[in-house]
Amino acid sequence: MHPEDAKYRAALAIARSLREAGHQAFFAGGCVRDLLLGLAPKDYDVATSATPDEIVALFAKTFTVGAHFGVVLVCQAMEEGEVATEVATFRSDGAYSDGRRPDAVRFSTDAREDVLRRDFTINGMLLDPIAYEAGGDLDRAVLDYVGGRKDLARGVVRTIGDPKLRYAEDKLRLLRAVRFAARLNFSLDVSGIRCKAAEINQVSAERIRDELTRILTEGGARRGFELLYQLGLLARILPEVVRLRGVAQPPQYHPEGDVWTHTMLLLEKLRAGSSATLAWGALLHDIGKPATYQPPNPAIAGDRIRFNGHVEVGVRLAEEMLARLRFSNDDAAQILALIKNHMRFGDILEMKQSTLKRFLRLPRFDEHLELHRLDVASAHGDFALYDFARAQFEAEPAAELRPAPLLTGRDLIAAGYRPSPQFKPMLALAEDAQLEGTVSDREQALALVRSRYPNPEAEQPAGAAIREQS
Repeated sequence: MHPEDAKYRAALAIARSLREAGHQAFFAGGCVRDLLLGLAPKDYDVATSATPDEIVALFAKTFTVGAHFGVVLVCQAMEEGEVATEVATFRSDGAYSDGRRPDAVRFSTDAREDVLRRDFTINGMLLDPIAYEAGGDLDRAVLDYVGGRKDLARGVVRTIGDPKLRYAEDKLRLLRAVRFAARLNFSLDVSGIRCKAAEINQVSAERIRDELTRILTEGGARRGFELLYQLGLLARILPEVVRLRGVAQPPQYHPEGDVWTHTMLLLEKLRAGSSATLAWGALLHDIGKPATYQPPNPAIAGDRIRFNGHVEVGVRLAEEMLARLRFSNDDAAQILALIKNHMRFGDILEMKQSTLKRFLRLPRFDEHLELHRLDVASAHGDFALYDFARAQFEAEPAAELRPAPLLTGRDLIAAGYRPSPQFKPMLALAEDAQLEGTVSDREQALALVRSRYPNPEAEQPAGAAIREQS
């Protein structure tokens, strides 16, 4: 059955136009792999014998996003909206002196030469989309110069050519190999990986971050991180996570075992397509435990292992890690909030209404809730607090969680108070009472504040107080 999505149709139209202009054109890379596996490709890339200048001349709207490497973005209007397709000229690569990109490339008209410079056999196949459309036979339309179909059938991730050379060219391939093995649940030919693991930090922090995020969110996160550990990569890029290994936990709360095992169970339960912030929150939620481990005190009967202050320490450690990996401020703030608040569910039954509502209105509370579910499912399995929190969250209308304030700073000034840092706790007092339901209008809120924060200037006329401030 042929795919019918807009990205496929856009890439097919590009291939047809290139063929009609006398050039070779094939679908290349991951889309071919996914089609052979019966999966829906996220994107379709086109490889062609046409040069970048010839591609630009042939299509109305293009962007030369990587002209030096022969990559042009072709934009086409489809019924579903504009679709952008990467079109790359066949090439061979020169030396990779920076361990990431070739110093120079040579454009080619030989499709086989283009394939041989790619990373893994399962990503090195080409598809003739015109033949595929004409006959509907996917197998016959595939060009395979590197044994990719055989490796797909075997379920193995293997480099094209010499592994040491492939990984030396581009160190990011060390992480990409792990990602494909984890996501597809394939075995991994580890030749050349361990001896190059020490060089992974030659890759920019941003690219490492993005590849780790893909490992966490594309499926198979637990296997991915276990492979990273086994291959010596995790110790190079996230040594703080390696330190979770062997850190024992109280069996009454964590019958599953140490902090590493607990964390791996969370990753195992992460749904493919989870947000990056939730996934990183799951990975780092207990990152403060190794530094705060306290064994049971033998002098106290029934004492247990404790991790006093592990949340605060975890937030500080995670802040350093996220900065090192160049996370955006928004993503870092959410991940840190997940770590900071993950233990608060233990107090949820005793929270005042005002405290509970403030908790439930945390930004993206659904992620806090899901992290707690993963945490419980990977430990003692008692979902009582999760069920209560979820019921409260789903039952509370947004207007009840964040009502319009009954009292503002202007109201306090009009009541005769001088502006000061004390306004913050005064307004918080009024909001707490509003959330608790003990006050329902401005006058009641102001009376409460006056009772708690007497103001000797309140006897002045409101206008006089305002004039004095002006």
